Amino acid sequence: MDPKELREFMVRTQLVPMGIKDERLLNAMKKVPRHLFVEESKRHEAYGDTALSIGEGQTISQPYMVAVMTELLELKGDEKVLEIGTGSGYQTAILSELAKEVYTIERVAVLAQRTEERFHSLGYDNIYVRVGDGTLGWPGDAPFDRIIITAGTPRVPDPLMEQLSDDGILVAPVGDRFSQQLLKIRKHKGGPLEEYHTPCVFVPLIGKYGWQGED
Repeated sequence: MDPKELREFMVRTQLVPMGIKDERLLNAMKKVPRHLFVEESKRHEAYGDTALSIGEGQTISQPYMVAVMTELLELKGDEKVLEIGTGSGYQTAILSELAKEVYTIERVAVLAQRTEERFHSLGYDNIYVRVGDGTLGWPGDAPFDRIIITAGTPRVPDPLMEQLSDDGILVAPVGDRFSQQLLKIRKHKGGPLEEYHTPCVFVPLIGKYGWQGED
């Protein structure tokens, strides 16, 4: 099958049976060429139901995890989104198809450079990339309607909650270094509304308000 057919097969056999219902999201995942976000030697695995190494100790999440985290954000198309952990840029590209603007922070400079080049080559012009400590957020462009953290964190960093707009949604894998659970928080004047969802395993979120080192 060619890449387009593989994307449609991925959606039909992996995402829909696992309960992903958002039609805009499903169409975005049929459109974004995931195989261009992995190393050339791994492109034959790009549409499998698995995470893949992208180098620098980082991974591209399995398609289902990308889909479920994105669906929890409840994107309608006019949102300003902050992503913590650009990685391969695949999740970023999906977000850019569904939101107005995406601001994404990556702490590994070489990955950020690769993704910027990739976004440019694919014609994404609503993505803004920064190298830095994602746990500090992007205060100069806050508030954000949605925030997604794509690395495991022991808790939601305080600066990110401060940068989330009223009635905004934040999604993050929260737990210890070896296992987490997706946490969805809706910021509410009466206090944050929290829901726990799918168990998961992500690389650690390194930073001032996350884990303090690789080990």
